[in-house]
Amino acid sequence: MGLQKQGSYLGLWLAIAIILLWVGSGIFLMALPLEKMSWLAIAFGIGGRSFLHTGLFILAHDAMHGNLVPNHRHLNRRIGQLAVSLYALLSYKNCQQNHRIHHLKPGQIGDPDFHDGVHPQPIFWYAKFLGGYFSLGQFLKFIGAIGLFSFSVHSWFHITYLNLFLVFLVPLILSSLQLFFFGTYLPHGLGKTGQNRHRPTNFLWHCWSLITCYHFGAYHQEHHAFPQIPWFQLPQAAAIPPIPQNLKK
Repeated sequence: MGLQKQGSYLGLWLAIAIILLWVGSGIFLMALPLEKMSWLAIAFGIGGRSFLHTGLFILAHDAMHGNLVPNHRHLNRRIGQLAVSLYALLSYKNCQQNHRIHHLKPGQIGDPDFHDGVHPQPIFWYAKFLGGYFSLGQFLKFIGAIGLFSFSVHSWFHITYLNLFLVFLVPLILSSLQLFFFGTYLPHGLGKTGQNRHRPTNFLWHCWSLITCYHFGAYHQEHHAFPQIPWFQLPQAAAIPPIPQNLKK
């Protein structure tokens, strides 16, 4: 189909851009005086940070499929490990194992991203979704690292704890909700009727698809049908027939 070949190194450059923007925006925004900023500006900054934070997980996800740097397996894995560590100090190995099972049993009992079969309500499903990636040990490690980072930055650079909370923790929380709602709940929670192949193809639709979940929400069927295609080529994959109805890998 030729899509991955065309994007072999584009994926690497996009990964570098997302990581640098995440680091750069964090350094810039955490030093801003909140009392002099409007609520709209603060909300815009948090929204941008949330989008970039989601991008980190998307990079790690593509690395798990070997799509980030397809011609350099070691580099592909290293960038994936870096991205998922920056996201929330998650275990790349655990995420990869969960995702393999997800592709084997998508949207059914046994899928780490699916609900437990008893509590399909979004709030319980979201809690199970988080628990699949955050063990108690990982959570305590994350809290300790965040505490040490916040204390150090506050002590050395006099950055307020409120700034750090808004720049790092709030985007992480919003990102997890974004990944769950657009990348898991909508595609798999609505069953087979949750995906409609006859989607708009205009510019605004593509922008919406990108902003909501880097195309993994709107083109979730395509990802399961063609997991070797990177995130930025998923809209193009919609034109490739056939799309399996059972979302198998």
